[in-house]
Amino acid sequence: MTDLTPAHADRFARIALGHVTREFPHKLDHVMNGPEDVRGPKELHPMFHGSFDWHSCVHSWWMMLTLRRLFPDRPFAADVTALADFMLTEDKAAGELAYLDRAYSGGFERPYGWAWLLALHGEAARHPDRDWAANLEPLAREFAERFKLFLPKQGYPIRTGTHYNTAFALVLAHGWASDHDSALAELIVERAGFYYGMDRDCQAWEPGGDEFLSSAMIEALAMKAVMDAPAFRGWFADFLPRLDIGQPTSLFTPAVPSDRSDGKIAHLDGFNLCRAWCWREIAATLDENMAAQARETSERHLAASLPHVEGDYMGEHWLASFAVLALLAPGAN
Repeated sequence: MTDLTPAHADRFARIALGHVTREFPHKLDHVMNGPEDVRGPKELHPMFHGSFDWHSCVHSWWMMLTLRRLFPDRPFAADVTALADFMLTEDKAAGELAYLDRAYSGGFERPYGWAWLLALHGEAARHPDRDWAANLEPLAREFAERFKLFLPKQGYPIRTGTHYNTAFALVLAHGWASDHDSALAELIVERAGFYYGMDRDCQAWEPGGDEFLSSAMIEALAMKAVMDAPAFRGWFADFLPRLDIGQPTSLFTPAVPSDRSDGKIAHLDGFNLCRAWCWREIAATLDENMAAQARETSERHLAASLPHVEGDYMGEHWLASFAVLALLAPGAN
């Protein structure tokens, strides 16, 4: 099985160091309330103005801090530390928090960016030698409160395999809340059951042409996060009852991007990496034969897209983070 190696870490860190402070090109999630709001990314977002968009900058920081922790002796670790000391500061976090106080900011980066910010704070907390977690905590608490307000009124899950997907956000947010906010963790368990508990016989009509998440597999991963192993196995058997005969075939077949310079089509490389991540995570809960099939499927998806995490900025500004998710998944071996 393909594991996260020092060579991978060197490559991914180099990619991210090259774009987390690159302001342009940039795609804003920005409502202008008046002419005073016609401002550039760096002025609007003092901490997260790189990486083409806000959420990609956030999860690129998550990736770099993760790699620093896992490979502290690699040359890139010192570069990550120095840049994080400059960027992940109390005053820059205050600037990001002030942006959230603007009118019409309630839906800013909901829920994808919310969840990634929580994941970043959770990773920062694993670096006790720096002040990064303390500086990020007000932002994390703000997004946690937004989850608490929003989830009870979200009557239906969003299943599309893009940034609005509910299950992906629940996976990352639950991982953070389990350590930092028990009330949010309990809410996520309840809402996941409400959204997905009765799902049966998933047809897995995927991927869509611009999706970077497997709607079926990320839903399964969300349920794995909130259920004990026996309960999850029962739910999963009902959710995908024909996996033992290789159906739905779509879940075993990597996507083929036709144009990696097109930002939407390039999403399909992320789709493959997401599938690899989900299959590896779930493999540990399955019987021996199905677990082997899950790992083989994960490896096939990795082989299809791991070579393409750089080359065109439309993928380069974000794909390495998803590669790290997949390569760190505990079911790899």
